[in-house]
Amino acid sequence: MVKSDTNGWFGGLPSLQELERPDPDLSSELISSDGVSLGKYYRVNRTPVTYEELSPELVNTLLVTEDIRFKQHSGIDLKGLIRAIIGQLTFNFKGGGSTITMQLAENLYRTSSANRGSLYSLPGIGQIITKLKEWIIAVQLEQNYTKEEILVMYLNQVEYGSNAAGIKSAAKIFFNKLPAQLNYKESAILVGAINAPTRYSPILNPESAKAKRTEVLYNLHKYGLLTKAAFDSLKISDFDLNYKVESHVQGLAQYFRQGALLRFLLRWSRENNVDLYEDGLKIYTTIDSRMQEYAEQAVQEHMDTLQQIFNTHWKNIGGNPWIDEDGRELEGFIDEAIKRTNHYKSLAKKFDEDSDSIDIILNKKRPMRVFSWEGEKDTLFSSFDSLRYYKRFLQAGFMAMDPKTGNIKAWVGGINFKYFKFDHVKQGRRQPGSTFKPFVYTVAIDNGWSPCFPVVDAQITIPMPGQDPPTWQPDNANGKFSGEVMTIRQAMARSVNSITAFVINKVGPQNVVDYAKNMGVTSPLAPVPSLALGVSDVSLYELLGAYSTFVNNGTYTEPFFISRIEDKNGNVLQQFVPETREVLNEETAYVMLHMLKGTTEEDGGTGRSIDLELREENEIAAKTGTTQNASDGWFMGVTKDLAAGAWVGGDDRSIRFKYWVFGQGARTAMPIWEKFMSKVYADPTLGYSKGPFNKPLKPISVELDCDKYNDLVTPSDSIPLDLPSFEDFK
Repeated sequence: MVKSDTNGWFGGLPSLQELERPDPDLSSELISSDGVSLGKYYRVNRTPVTYEELSPELVNTLLVTEDIRFKQHSGIDLKGLIRAIIGQLTFNFKGGGSTITMQLAENLYRTSSANRGSLYSLPGIGQIITKLKEWIIAVQLEQNYTKEEILVMYLNQVEYGSNAAGIKSAAKIFFNKLPAQLNYKESAILVGAINAPTRYSPILNPESAKAKRTEVLYNLHKYGLLTKAAFDSLKISDFDLNYKVESHVQGLAQYFRQGALLRFLLRWSRENNVDLYEDGLKIYTTIDSRMQEYAEQAVQEHMDTLQQIFNTHWKNIGGNPWIDEDGRELEGFIDEAIKRTNHYKSLAKKFDEDSDSIDIILNKKRPMRVFSWEGEKDTLFSSFDSLRYYKRFLQAGFMAMDPKTGNIKAWVGGINFKYFKFDHVKQGRRQPGSTFKPFVYTVAIDNGWSPCFPVVDAQITIPMPGQDPPTWQPDNANGKFSGEVMTIRQAMARSVNSITAFVINKVGPQNVVDYAKNMGVTSPLAPVPSLALGVSDVSLYELLGAYSTFVNNGTYTEPFFISRIEDKNGNVLQQFVPETREVLNEETAYVMLHMLKGTTEEDGGTGRSIDLELREENEIAAKTGTTQNASDGWFMGVTKDLAAGAWVGGDDRSIRFKYWVFGQGARTAMPIWEKFMSKVYADPTLGYSKGPFNKPLKPISVELDCDKYNDLVTPSDSIPLDLPSFEDFK
């Protein structure tokens, strides 16, 4: 092989190493746990295939079109070259003289380091030298590779238009097929477009594409691969396209792929000196494509309906849905919101902030396509119009995971990634409301309290030394105190604030913080009594991971989403395992499941309305959550082998239903969980079934049957009031 000589008059040639990697820009592909491609990361949309993955019809079509003597020559076809030269001289063009190997050599040379600063683009002697180099490369290719390897290199290298680089992308984009499935009619379209992808595009120039296809099909007939009848039939047939251009923001799990996963992969790539967009990585995720689809369907189905209810609610009331604590519309809300947009910030840099030009531009109407639940629609909107329109939409987040392995099975960060990029699973943090209460009760249960301990629903006043005001008196959701004596299981099931406040006052806010942190909550938590009502922001991601601890026998398993990463040759670069730690004993975890089952079992439980079919022959540990002004609705549900949670609210906390009853989590978030679980149980291929939670092998030391618990007469007397510190009992 000629050595590289970039300083000589002849210039350099690509090294053998560059020739061995003829496809420098390879897409990295995401693969689901059930083997489905979820999408790609790429600068050039290219995924290589092997020769065995090509259909015989595709191979034959390429040979009759580009190089009928491919298997006979050694890279340069002298007969074809002479014919091409004579054709040029006599203006009788009958095809070019470049073989498949020569065309591949040309592509490789153009993209190689040896071509940088070469004479390639210069006329005359520069072009002659370049052609000589390409011929030399063609001969070297023939010496180092088999005919099959050269042919598949060529098909992997060339572009076919519509963002398709390589035959696998082209087959997918134009026909939604694999290369092994392509027939003669489809192959004729793709092969015909190789040398002029735009001119012969069946999308952009269908007439030219049809004429080119006829030419290719005729060659197949000419060389005996198609009968006359087959040729006559195919040349007048439709294209039968199944066309869909691939992009980074299409397909399943868009919020997951473009959010948390992408951020992790970019960091991992830097640390491991690889290029995510060019090195052809295979990234195996824990996402199950079927469950992901069910999750997206559940979110869309419910949020479409909920948005109609929300719109009707505000239409009947009048006014806009951005309101203060007293239910009054916030003046200047849109004016302040637009100042946080990138569009406004760019204008503020160009003009003075007080300039009339900014106001004129922001109020100028222009054609735009907007999101709606009935489908995209075209309208005339100004920037202010657009912001007012989009601020009225309710958002959602949903996640499902295997509580034992930590594998995340589904991730839906919002209602539509194209129009709303913010991820409400991990990126967003909101007040969890009553879904935080289980952490309070976990501390109590872990220190000897029985679910049957009785407490009175009465107003409680908790001293707050050094604070203003100096005491805290929480209200119940309905603003009333019943005076009823109830068990703490009933209290949690009914989300009674006064009793939860009583419990946190006994166990201590700092202990609740410590438990929550140990169970996977990483967001800052204020060690104050009001923490019991979920006043500190958390993410759905960390909250669901913490709930999974209960069903995983007290062991916290960090939610994770990648099982392994391989290079383009299938070598494993890294295998991933989640972080685990034992944070609760088995008994406490099981008793907390019993406590959480009260949500769907106890009279007055906030989850009693859950679908009866889901509850039959099934144990569900769950908790609803609603913030004080109904800005946030939550539902967390755990079964024996699956944990899932949903959040619903506005982009801003001030965007909400005017009346708390309409915005509670049982109405806004729980239906998403119900729809998802119904779809999961209806699919036998997933392997999920109803059933009870596993009991610890050792007998439970506390009484779970409250009919046998006889201390209801003296509520609170048998409750341990002075707990040791967290360090003593964890």
